Amino acid sequence: MAILLAQLAPNPRPKLRCEGYNIDAESAAEMVYAAFLHGDIKGKRVVDLGCGSGILGIAASLLGATQVLGVDIDKRAVETAIFNAEEAGVNIDMVVGDIECVVGNFDTALMNPPFGSWRRGADVKFLKKALEISSVVYSLHKQSDSVRLFLKEKISEMGGEIDWLRDVSLTIKRTYRFHRKRRYRVAADLYRIIKRDASCRNAGETSHQQD
Repeated sequence: MAILLAQLAPNPRPKLRCEGYNIDAESAAEMVYAAFLHGDIKGKRVVDLGCGSGILGIAASLLGATQVLGVDIDKRAVETAIFNAEEAGVNIDMVVGDIECVVGNFDTALMNPPFGSWRRGADVKFLKKALEISSVVYSLHKQSDSVRLFLKEKISEMGGEIDWLRDVSLTIKRTYRFHRKRRYRVAADLYRIIKRDASCRNAGETSHQQD
C-alpha cells in the first residue's frame, strides 16, 4: 500500500494559513490499514476531511470502502486529489469548500487536520465536524502530554471517546521557505475515536447477539 501511495502526486502548494502539509505514504498507509483492520474501511462510507492530495481517501477506496468523499478548502489540493484518484483507478467524490459544508452520515472519518499551531482551535473544529457526521474517527495530532490532556477533555465534551492512540512518526518534506532541511521527522499521535452513542449502540448489539 505504501508503495502505491508513494506514486501519488503531492499537493504542489500547501497553504501555510491552513497548516497544509503532505502526509507521507508510509504514515498514510499505516493509518488507513489500522482502520481497515478494525473493520472501519471495507464496505463503509468514508469521509476524508481536509483531504489534501487525497491520499487517505484513495487508500480507503483501494481497501474496499463503498463510498469516499474528500473535502478541502484548497482548490489546488482538490484538483491534485482528482488527478491522483484517476491515476489510482478509484472513484472518489471531491468537494472544494470548508469542512462545514459536509452534511450526511458516514461510518468513518479519516483526517490529518491542522495541529492548531498557527490557528488556535483548528484541530478542534475538525474533530467536532468529524464526530458530528461519522461514527468512528481516525485523526492525527501533535504529540505532547498537554495536547493529549486537552484533546481528551475536548473529545469527551463533543460526545466522543478515545478508544486508543498510538505513536506515529511523520516525515514532512521541505514545504515552506522557512524550512531549512529537506525532511523533518515529526512525532504525532494517531487517535481512534468513537462517537459515544455509536459505542453504546455497538455494545447493545453485541449484548443482544450474546443473549
